[in-house]
Amino acid sequence: MRRKVKTLIVMVKEPRPGRVKTRLGRSIGMTAAAWWFRHQLRRLLRRLDDPRWQLVLAVAPDHAGMQSRVWPAHLPRVPQGAGDLGDRMGRLLRSMPPGPVCIVGADIPGINAEAVNEAFATLGGVDAVFGPAPDGGFWLIGLKRAGPVPARLFEKVRWSTKHALADSRATLAGHTVRLIRELRDVDEASDLKRV
Repeated sequence: MRRKVKTLIVMVKEPRPGRVKTRLGRSIGMTAAAWWFRHQLRRLLRRLDDPRWQLVLAVAPDHAGMQSRVWPAHLPRVPQGAGDLGDRMGRLLRSMPPGPVCIVGADIPGINAEAVNEAFATLGGVDAVFGPAPDGGFWLIGLKRAGPVPARLFEKVRWSTKHALADSRATLAGHTVRLIRELRDVDEASDLKRV
């Protein structure tokens, strides 16, 4: 029997001023925010490129991101597609090859291979795993995908609010869910000081 591949998806946007980290950019300037994101992403991808899983970039904008030279050429890329964050993540979770899938954002400096490995190990005993963030959101979602991805996954989630994690967990009613370590993302200038 063929072993199912673990897939780690990093959701990325092309780091152009005014297109990435706009809340951060309002405090430190759009060019500085794009510069921070580009360098954060480069360090993150080096840390997460690990033989224990297949690392995939989910890129936006779809057409430009597929050809962008910003990201390492050896990493496979898939388009994020249209819709809100839940639509895009749901589509990614449904479209990957068989096996467990974890999705992370690119703006969490604390993510490392050990944190991702913890998520995949946790999926051995549960249906879903979340890495919570202190603001009520999450930095990671992982699904075991032993069966179909729930049709209502991410339905009516209040994104970018303190309710995002709770709302997302509610869409997995009837499934076993576990939380792993908490990590902080960077949305505002004050977040840079904390990380």
